[in-house]
Amino acid sequence: MEFTRFEINGLVLVTPRVFGDERGFFMETYNKKEFAQNGIRVSFVQSNHSRSSRGVLRGLHFQKGRFAQDKLVRVVRGRVFDVAVDLRPDSVTFGQWQGVELSEKNKQLFFIPKGFAHGFLALSDLADFEYQVSNFYQPDHEGGIIWNDSDINIAWPKINNLIVSEKDQKLPSFIKIKNKLVW
Repeated sequence: MEFTRFEINGLVLVTPRVFGDERGFFMETYNKKEFAQNGIRVSFVQSNHSRSSRGVLRGLHFQKGRFAQDKLVRVVRGRVFDVAVDLRPDSVTFGQWQGVELSEKNKQLFFIPKGFAHGFLALSDLADFEYQVSNFYQPDHEGGIIWNDSDINIAWPKINNLIVSEKDQKLPSFIKIKNKLVW
């Protein structure tokens, strides 16, 4: 596996080795030893799978406090624009975002540590999105930021007929939560 780091500390793009032939392909999507050798020492406790149609935007979500989650995300079908926003108050990149395109074609995975909000936009007719998390979901400890926050200013790909849940449309702005973040 190849581990590519970003300017925002902690975010890692993982490119697996893919072995293919006329039968199809094989790849490892997680190897605890290899991840640890690359500074990612996380134990995952839950795996999730979501399906979205073109234009569905989910996020920006996070778990707070002792229920914060590290995430390892990937697309098994289709294509998404995936985003992580640094919500660590002591970070020099606090409030900055990183976006990557994940797809069944590039087979890349995105590691997002605790202290980040996460969201994605489905770019294909259908997108199957899988992710592993290091802590169990706790509804009383979830938080979020509105996807189109003007202070964060994410450059989402332009897409017609954007679909955002009512819940996500009501998320607060970054300015309203930034002084309340505790990890």
